[in-house]
Amino acid sequence: MATPRFIYFDLGNVLVHFDHHRGARQMAAVAGVSKRLVWEVVFESELELEYERGTISTREFYEVFCDRTGTLPEYEALLFAASDIFELNGSIVPLLSELRERGNRLGILSNTNESHWNFITDGRFPIIQEYFELYALSYEMRVTKPDIECYQRAAAFAGVDPEDIFFTDDRADNVAGALTAKFDAVQYTGVDALRSEMQLRRIVN
Repeated sequence: MATPRFIYFDLGNVLVHFDHHRGARQMAAVAGVSKRLVWEVVFESELELEYERGTISTREFYEVFCDRTGTLPEYEALLFAASDIFELNGSIVPLLSELRERGNRLGILSNTNESHWNFITDGRFPIIQEYFELYALSYEMRVTKPDIECYQRAAAFAGVDPEDIFFTDDRADNVAGALTAKFDAVQYTGVDALRSEMQLRRIVN
């Protein structure tokens, strides 16, 4: 198998674990409503998806939330409650260190929103700035995985052909989209399995 010229990692449940239910509970506490209502407003509607696609701004997300819940929570407190849902996947850090030491170019290709990304990159997770040279983010690109345009733009950001990119994501549909876009892609199920796939491609020893 060919050795790639660029490696993209998904963010959620690959580099960091996340829990939307925790976010819903925290938002509910800030707004003074039930978790069930928050879940319906944010995750069972198109609101979260629109925010990740960048079709609405952070302020617009807040305003829609307020309108649909009939509340007026403090702006920054609500955003923090929605974003304080991440934990580092510490098991992947040694692999990232090895990849960097071997001179691999690394990037993040993620469906995410502005509030979550600001939280992730405020210093809590220094691996983001230390190991990755570029970030292909859905809310900035205005397109989400598994839309083929998302991968095409990510390849353009990296400055390499899609065939020269290796990508891993925990979601099978996002991996399928990457394969359609001619990435070399595998589903992330754990560090050991990912290392084995990288060994097949002579990325690591």
